[in-house]
Amino acid sequence: MAKIYVLQHHPAEALANIADALEGAALAWQYVRLFDGHPVPANMKGAGGLVVMGGPMSVYQTERYPFLNDEMRLIQAAVEDRRPVLGICLGAQIVAAALGARVERNPHGKEIGWYPVRLTEEARGDRLFRGAPETIVPFHWHGDHFELPSSAVTLADSDKTPCQAFRYDDNVYALQFHLEVTRDSIAGMAEAFAKELDREKISAPEMIALHESHGAALAQIAERVFGRWAAPIQGT
Repeated sequence: MAKIYVLQHHPAEALANIADALEGAALAWQYVRLFDGHPVPANMKGAGGLVVMGGPMSVYQTERYPFLNDEMRLIQAAVEDRRPVLGICLGAQIVAAALGARVERNPHGKEIGWYPVRLTEEARGDRLFRGAPETIVPFHWHGDHFELPSSAVTLADSDKTPCQAFRYDDNVYALQFHLEVTRDSIAGMAEAFAKELDREKISAPEMIALHESHGAALAQIAERVFGRWAAPIQGT
């Protein structure tokens, strides 16, 4: 059974619905709990793919979080080995940085909650996103954004964020937004990062309750996207 490394930056940001896709593809996974001091693997030996999850830090805080540099080196190794890579939120920013793109504060402000994202023309023919609606409403929790890495393709954008998702080559995907969330995982994030919600004057109960409106459609998209990402790995 192929194994997936999962780089985890905070207990509240776990695989959620991605785990269902990995199980469906007969893949095992190993959490690398960076918040608990677990070291980033030196290379991709023995792993069929890499998932990089979200977290409260920023890519450019490498002095405070030196493991970010180790993550970028592992991503680069995965790209060189042509192993599938999936970055979510902070993970997407780390993937972008590892590919040479600039990551910085979004001048248009934070996106926290439920905001629409437009899929690009390239996404309509993409292996993961084909068949998805032109506009989807995923969950967001980010204040940074990234430039499009050289040779990558933009798959989604929004009013505040010109690049919400990209594909590099045919096996590296970065999603600034959260397709993977469940009601419980959103509630966990709201509890863990309650002070930020207070600063932004966002009601946690209202944000969580909106899962009732958007969660079912989001779960269907997540099942297809993550299932298609995971499906080829067993044979690699």
